[in-house]
Amino acid sequence: MAEIRVNGVSLHYEADGEGPGVVLVHGSWSDADSWSRVVPGLAGSTRVVAYDRRGHSRSEDPLTQGSVHEDAADLAGLIEGLGLAPAFVCGNSYGSLIALRLASVRPDLLRGLAVHEPPGTSLLLTDPELRPIGTALAGRVAAVRELLEQAESAAAAELFVETVAFAPGAWAQLPAPVRHTFIRNAPTYLDELRDPDALDLDLNALSRFAEPALLTQSDDSPPMYGQVLDLIDLALPAAERYVYAGAGHAPHVSQPEEWVRVVLPRALG
Repeated sequence: MAEIRVNGVSLHYEADGEGPGVVLVHGSWSDADSWSRVVPGLAGSTRVVAYDRRGHSRSEDPLTQGSVHEDAADLAGLIEGLGLAPAFVCGNSYGSLIALRLASVRPDLLRGLAVHEPPGTSLLLTDPELRPIGTALAGRVAAVRELLEQAESAAAAELFVETVAFAPGAWAQLPAPVRHTFIRNAPTYLDELRDPDALDLDLNALSRFAEPALLTQSDDSPPMYGQVLDLIDLALPAAERYVYAGAGHAPHVSQPEEWVRVVLPRALG
């Protein structure tokens, strides 16, 4: 168990292996433990670091309104503080938006990206044809937010899993420790919802990121994720696409062997 102080907060992180740096950025509600099934496959040939984002699980909670800008600054500080630059950064869900935002503001810190299903719904709202999809998702998220505002963390976590991230019945299939983590970290999702920039990206700035970028989705996830990736794909000069079969919103959890097989060669360059 290790901690590093960056950008004014102490972050819990776990490092394993030797070689080029790989940093894993978890999504909403989760923490570094969500990557446990893929770390062994990466650690044989890379120095892999997974960390709890600020406010999550074992990292410091500053008890102030956070922002995706702070999350990106934390990631930059982690990479620099641990001497990993240029790092290959892997993000899942909201962690993908953090990784992409870092690529747009500090491309010098990265040698490549692998991002799975970033929930960039603000991008959809700017496109007249895609706006109804973004609006429909916003309605489901609003129901989760209402529960969070009422401090109904368990109910909010279950509703998020079953109506936003995965599908009906998914909550009961999650291991008990994962459900506990989601409930514990529920207030961090409300923090994200209060951040007006949380689900947006500057595609013009991102277009200056010239390093390889692997954009992935699953064939059983909501189509919205693929439509967000289409817009990001158009912006990135060196984007590559991959579709997992039946892996859902977290292939590093549901299909860790395939995730390592797909990501590791890109991480090694």
